[in-house]
Amino acid sequence: MRRKPNLACPHDRSVAFSPTVHGARLTGWQVARRIGSRGFASALLTLGVLLAGCASLPPQGARPPSAPIGDTGDTRLGRALAARVASHGELSGFRVLSVGTEAFAARMALAAAAERSLDVQYYIWRDDDAGMLLLEALVRAADRGVRVRLLLDDAGTVGMDTTLAALAAHPNLEVRLYNPFAARRWRLLNLLGDFARLNRRMHNKSFTADNQVTIAGGRNVADEYFLAGDGVAFVDVDVAAIGPVVTDVSRSFERYWDSASSYPVTQLIGPPDPGSRAALDARFEGMRSAPQSVSYLRSVADTRLVADLLEGAVSFDWAHADVVVDDPAKTLEADPADHLVLFPELVRTIGRPERSLDMVSPYFVPGERGTEALVALARRGVRVRILTNSLAASDVMAVHAGYAPRRLDLARAGIALYEAKPDAGARAARKEEPETSTGSSGAQSLHAKVYAVDERRIFVGSFNFDQRSAHLNTELGLVIDSPAIAAQLAGAFDEVVPRIAWRVRIAPDGSLQWVDRTPTGEEVVHAAEPGASAWRLLGVGLLQLLPIEWLL
Repeated sequence: MRRKPNLACPHDRSVAFSPTVHGARLTGWQVARRIGSRGFASALLTLGVLLAGCASLPPQGARPPSAPIGDTGDTRLGRALAARVASHGELSGFRVLSVGTEAFAARMALAAAAERSLDVQYYIWRDDDAGMLLLEALVRAADRGVRVRLLLDDAGTVGMDTTLAALAAHPNLEVRLYNPFAARRWRLLNLLGDFARLNRRMHNKSFTADNQVTIAGGRNVADEYFLAGDGVAFVDVDVAAIGPVVTDVSRSFERYWDSASSYPVTQLIGPPDPGSRAALDARFEGMRSAPQSVSYLRSVADTRLVADLLEGAVSFDWAHADVVVDDPAKTLEADPADHLVLFPELVRTIGRPERSLDMVSPYFVPGERGTEALVALARRGVRVRILTNSLAASDVMAVHAGYAPRRLDLARAGIALYEAKPDAGARAARKEEPETSTGSSGAQSLHAKVYAVDERRIFVGSFNFDQRSAHLNTELGLVIDSPAIAAQLAGAFDEVVPRIAWRVRIAPDGSLQWVDRTPTGEEVVHAAEPGASAWRLLGVGLLQLLPIEWLL
């Protein structure tokens, strides 16, 4: 039998279902009220308090010392980039990754090219096709002697304890879980005794190879972020970066890796079962040879980003950039001060809009203060344009319930408010589209988080313009002082957004209406939210009755 970790109560490594509202784990009381009687809720609450009270995190103990591997100029990546980086001084080079297959291929190729180190940090990592293929790439790098450090938020690792334990057994691969759940099997019950801590999650995303190239942005690691599989697909944006900004991302990774909320996975789930590495390799082989993986990897193979980078054939936009990132202490502070949170630093770094503000935020819950600030900008003459998910495209109805009541105030102020259609990604890829449709297939959902000020400075990262990103989760992003990249977003609002989204505006009677623009320039006007079923409309209406905006 495998040794159990040193916790107050024993548990195994399987994980129970844990409901969420946009990343926020509901308390057992809330869940019980949704699925059963008050008597059942009381019993669950009592049981949960008892179990959660006895399942506490183990002492942090001594962790192996670590530091960024800085001397990587003699690696393949270092040699390929040295001349261009040196010629641009303090500027960094950026390449926007807006296509899912290209974003996946870039990560796979960086893992294959790394010679010294891979520092990888994510909110969600699933053990689906994309997740397992990328895990195999990390293992193969570790087999070559590369030091691999994988830091995952524990809310996004459900069902992966066995896999993570097997990975951590590799001498060159260390796995840490951020803000972990103590009781591994009954995760939901942890929340009853420790909701204030567990409600705060690490939403940061970065992938850094040899401290020479980094990828940061909105994507997690799962099929839906990379156009793999047949499920819902997320329209998202990352940037690949070289130059001084990579060092800043590495420093950010180091702060989280060494933070008080970062636990070696073996402290939580113990060592792997005998033969776990062989079982993992067999799973890798099966995943790689599966028909859907073969087809996907064939499309990925056509992406030459890293190969061209090594050959000096990739063009970059060169600009000054700042890494904006939350202090990991935000996870543990009940009421974090401004100096611990990203949002004030993002506002200071990206600057006060004087002419324009373009915003793309899939989970857009501005709250009262955010709405007032956006309205004030519009009233002093700043052109404000916002793209978020429509109800038909949203993957989280509760978020739409937090956003919907703010639309009237935003639209009345003259803000250009757009809501993405369910097939936004497919429409964006076409110059011409068929006759307008209000379908609600839910096949695609906006997930990018991008903001541009005055068509000069642009933010790309993990920060949503919502209450959760501002006050609860930790976030990471880059503010890039690049008119060329910012102009891409402005151009998208000019040409692409009106094709892929409904424009929300005020009707003559003061109500809201949704306007669809056809390929011929005609307008089709909807008096109710297009593409949304009666059940979704009812669900949003009920959710608006609950005091949950602070969770969103």
